[in-house]
Amino acid sequence: MSAKELRGKEPKDLQAELLSLRREQFNLRFQAASGQAVKPSSFGKVKKSIARLKTVQNEQARAGAKK
Repeated sequence: MSAKELRGKEPKDLQAELLSLRREQFNLRFQAASGQAVKPSSFGKVKKSIARLKTVQNEQARAGAKK
């Protein structure tokens, strides 16, 4: 999901998306630790998605504080 799409969402939707991404990150780590085949690129993709989401959350929090 792009940052542009994330900026159009409500804060509660962003929090739900963050929770979903954190679960996915945990599952990937768990699969890798148990020896299942996991694409290494998926770790980076999830990590970048989390960072993008948190950036948008911080932007919205700062915009709300200025008002």
